Amino acid sequence: MAESFAFNIVDKLLGKATSLLVDQVSLVGGVYAELENLKDTISVVKAVLLDAEEQQLNNHQLTDLLGKLKDCFYDAEDVLDEFGYDSLLREVVNEGGFRRKVRHFFSTSNPLAFRFKMGSKTKGIRERLDKIAADADKFNLKKIMGVPARVPGPYRERENTHSFVRASDVIGRDGDKDEIIRLLMQLSDDDHENVSVLPLVGIGGLGKTTLAKLVYNDERVVRHFDKRMWICVSDEFDVKRLIKEIITSATHDRCDDLPIDELQVHLRDELNDNKFLLVLDDVWSKNRDKWLELKALLDVGAKGSKIIVTTRDKLVANVMGTHPMYELKGLSDEECLSVFIRCAFKDGEDKRYPRLVGIGKDIVKKCKGLPLAVRTLGGLLYLKTNENDWVMVRDSECWQLEQEKDDILPALKLSYDDLSFDVKQCFAFCSLFPKDFVFNNIELIQMWMGQGLIQPSQQKEEMEDIGNRYLDELLQISFFQDVESDDEGFFYNFTMHDLVHDLALLVARPDYSTLNFDCKNISTKAQHVSMSEIDCPEKEEEKVSRFFGKLNNNIRTILFPYIIVGPRSETFVGSCILRFKYIRVLDLQEPSFEALPNSICNLKLLRYLNLSHNTNIKRLPNSICKLHQLQSLFLGGCESLEELPRHIGKMMSLRLLIVMTQQIALPPQALGESKVKVGRRCFNSLRFLFLVGCTSLESLVEGMGTFTALRTLIIVYCPCLLSLPKHLPALETLEINNCESLDLGLGNRNEEREDDIQGFGSLRILILSGLPMLEILPRWLIQGPTSNTLLRLSIESCDNFKALWEEEEESLSLSSSVFPGGIDHLTALRQLEIKHCPQLSSLPEKMGNLSALTHLTIEGCLELVNRCCRKKSIPKVSF
Repeated sequence: MAESFAFNIVDKLLGKATSLLVDQVSLVGGVYAELENLKDTISVVKAVLLDAEEQQLNNHQLTDLLGKLKDCFYDAEDVLDEFGYDSLLREVVNEGGFRRKVRHFFSTSNPLAFRFKMGSKTKGIRERLDKIAADADKFNLKKIMGVPARVPGPYRERENTHSFVRASDVIGRDGDKDEIIRLLMQLSDDDHENVSVLPLVGIGGLGKTTLAKLVYNDERVVRHFDKRMWICVSDEFDVKRLIKEIITSATHDRCDDLPIDELQVHLRDELNDNKFLLVLDDVWSKNRDKWLELKALLDVGAKGSKIIVTTRDKLVANVMGTHPMYELKGLSDEECLSVFIRCAFKDGEDKRYPRLVGIGKDIVKKCKGLPLAVRTLGGLLYLKTNENDWVMVRDSECWQLEQEKDDILPALKLSYDDLSFDVKQCFAFCSLFPKDFVFNNIELIQMWMGQGLIQPSQQKEEMEDIGNRYLDELLQISFFQDVESDDEGFFYNFTMHDLVHDLALLVARPDYSTLNFDCKNISTKAQHVSMSEIDCPEKEEEKVSRFFGKLNNNIRTILFPYIIVGPRSETFVGSCILRFKYIRVLDLQEPSFEALPNSICNLKLLRYLNLSHNTNIKRLPNSICKLHQLQSLFLGGCESLEELPRHIGKMMSLRLLIVMTQQIALPPQALGESKVKVGRRCFNSLRFLFLVGCTSLESLVEGMGTFTALRTLIIVYCPCLLSLPKHLPALETLEINNCESLDLGLGNRNEEREDDIQGFGSLRILILSGLPMLEILPRWLIQGPTSNTLLRLSIESCDNFKALWEEEEESLSLSSSVFPGGIDHLTALRQLEIKHCPQLSSLPEKMGNLSALTHLTIEGCLELVNRCCRKKSIPKVSF
């Protein structure tokens, strides 16, 4: 069940090769030709890859060939990324003028020498691919052109379900059954349609179908409905097939030969004015048009008719449901143990083996409430009384145990197989983290980006937004769970069910491995490595050297996911740099070394570097600014960090920066350097900036081209910060907490220019907290283009905040014809929150004109609440 991911990789390679051929037209003719030849060879191989990946399940020779092919693809990606680095380097050199060009030509990175070397590498990889492609010819593989979004896996198809269940066999679902029956029988005045739909949602193996059967066969349900029908929908939502099966279930007569028009007439006649219950079991399709086509035929039922839809996907529930979805939870450990005993022992025999029952208690804890998992492991031990067999199951990971088609991991893999190619690979990456690990959305998406698992879309969609879509897709099918968000919703944490983690381990091997420094047998196929909870050795240098000697030189990821487990000295990082020059993701959270080596610049392909919570590090080497492909830099919690390198703003690919620093200005200024010069084209690729605990920071230096792409700015506890830049044209989210010196105005209110006011033209969310300087909303918010974009405004614990807007301010408007004043000009505002602002005693008269406002929250402003409640003049608002 391990995935090769070869198709994912080759599709990405083609995109890179095509882009490079456009960018590298100045290459020496022979090198350019080799790049073209490599692209052509990759295209030929891609055409037969899908068939090869499907056939490899029954052909070990083909599996071996795919492994060689994937190794060659990884090497090709390294070469293409080196070309990409060279493109960025040439862009930097060209911006530096003639002197820099001369220095670059005579440096160790001489462009002619580089291109000669890369031409040779490209040719070598192309020849390897040609040989593998020739070997593939003997397998007679089919050519498949194009890129299908999804390809069903070998376990995708599920057998049809039926409606019968023996109630005595089901444990722990009485409460769920009674609640669903209550929902089915209630007839609300709010039901505008005759037929309503109740989605039953949960991860695979949770028992949704079993619960639906219990409800379907309950005597109360049988008496309540005139007709009951059970249909297993499964993968294909074929409306004609479903009509036939509904008719057959309702009448017990087959109607195979009728055309679609006669079928729909027959169906409507059968259901007309009958109060029916229809169960649509195991629905996967999200096609709303097909669902509406079927539902239109079902709406002839009598009022009170119900449809139960069972699905793993919350998006399916949203498409089909008219009731809020019913999310099924797992069983308790006690209930799981009862199920396990029934599956592992003959009736009553568990009393003879109390020691085995004790081991069984540990086994069911692995199942985390999933009944199918309990039955799977119990079935493995049926009639086995040797204690060693039970201990083996207890101590093994579920993915290591032999599974039948209908057992838990194949059941979960049905959901996995339905994912897109890209999301599958992102899911496999999560296998690097330990069970019960608490993921963070920002960090995980940036890691996916760092590994190239998220590629820029042709629709110009930002990579971070694509990553959020992938996360949502995994959340919708419950592969991620236990979501906890901060109050503002920017950051959220989540976990992965243990058995879903087992599935990730199963599909990710051998590319992804969790190791420790004492591991003896390490696969040379490992490309991504996560270090286990065993800490770095006391005598690092010798042991680290031996450990790294066992790894593949082309390692792309090194993670330290455990808290307070990280490298203690520069030795580890130095060894990484020396050996793994193709590394993309280096996560060294909680390290204790005092400095990064200058040689960090040799990691030319590095895209993600996390040094969070290193309390010893004081400076970063200037050479880090040569990491032209670095996208994400995490420096939060580095409380001793004195300053950032002077040219950090020039890093051409940097998209995310989270930093704690003691410096005064960002970007940093050299002595005597003007703010205008510093601000020219600084941080122009940055999308996310999070400043936390920068206790000396006074300003964010601005200039032409500075922060032009910044979408999210979060500033927390920067007590000396005096002002914000005036021009942040792409900024969508601004959150400021506990900045006691910050003045949100753009200077003297009477001296503000119209172009100053226009500097925040994309702002959608503004959250202000702990700002004693804030007395009234700044003019740029009310009179600038932000007034047409702002959706949410939150003001909390601003002790001197007196008014949203003073009516007399309108007469001071700079150009009332262009930027008319008044709070009512926040035309897009939907959500307004004001909390714990004791000086606020009134709202502007024009508050009632906020036509888009749907949520107003006021807390800790008692006089204001009392006035609003007395006037009752704000429509569409609930307190």
